[in-house]
Amino acid sequence: MKPDTLTQRAAQCGPRTLIIGDLHLSPNRPDITQAFARFLDNEIDGADALYIVGDLFEAWIGDDDLSDFTLAIADKLKQASERVPIYFCHGNRDFLLGPRFAQRCGMALLPEPEVLELYGETTLILHGDSLCTEDREYQKFRRLRNRPWFRMLVLSLPLSLRQGLARRARARSKMQTQMKDARIMDVSPKAVEALMEKYDARRLIHGHTHRPAIHDLPQRRQRLVVGDWYTQDSVLVVTPEESMLYSRAL
Repeated sequence: MKPDTLTQRAAQCGPRTLIIGDLHLSPNRPDITQAFARFLDNEIDGADALYIVGDLFEAWIGDDDLSDFTLAIADKLKQASERVPIYFCHGNRDFLLGPRFAQRCGMALLPEPEVLELYGETTLILHGDSLCTEDREYQKFRRLRNRPWFRMLVLSLPLSLRQGLARRARARSKMQTQMKDARIMDVSPKAVEALMEKYDARRLIHGHTHRPAIHDLPQRRQRLVVGDWYTQDSVLVVTPEESMLYSRAL
C-alpha cells in the first residue's frame, strides 16, 4: 500500500467502513505507533466508521495504568473520533480495557459479537479468539477471564503486581505459541459456521489469527480476516459493492 493509495482508492468508493486490528501498540515498537498515527491522520476522513477489532495494545492491565505513551494514543484517537465514529471490541491482549479509557479515546465499546447491518448485509464483528475452539487450553482460560468476578479480582491487585503478571503472561504466551500446532491456533470452520447460522449473517469480520484473507464460504457468505501490524499495516475496507484488504510492509 503506497502512502496515498488507500486514500485515493477509498475516495473513489464513496461510502466505506474501515476495519483494523492486532496493532499490539507498545513503546517497544515506535514504527507501529507511527504507522497508526499516519493512518489516523491521512486515511480515515470520509469513512462511515472505523472498527478496531481488538489487541490495540500489546497488553492492557487496567484503565489506571496510564503513561505518556497510552495518553498520547488516547489523544490521537480522540482527535480522530471527532472526524469519524470509532468502535472497539476487546481482544485477548486488552480484554481489561474499560469504559474510562474508551471514553478518553472517544471509542464506543462493542459486545461480542457485534451484529450490524453493514450496507445491507448482516455482519458479525469480533476479535476472533472465541472461534479458535481447537485450542482447548486457551478456551478454558478465556471462559475464566470473561467472568466478572475474575476481572474484578485482577483489577483489585496493585498496579505493580499486575504489570509483573502481564510480563510473565506475555512470555508464557510466546513460548506456548511456538510449541502449539499452527492448526489449532486458527479459527474452527465449524465454529464460524455455527456463529453465522445463529445470527443468519452473510459476513463475518475478525482478526486475532494474523492471517489476512477474504474467504468465500457456501451460501454466498464471507469470512474476512484483518491482518496484524507487526509486519504490515493491514486495513480492511468494506463498501456497498465490495471488500478490499490493503497492507504495506512496515
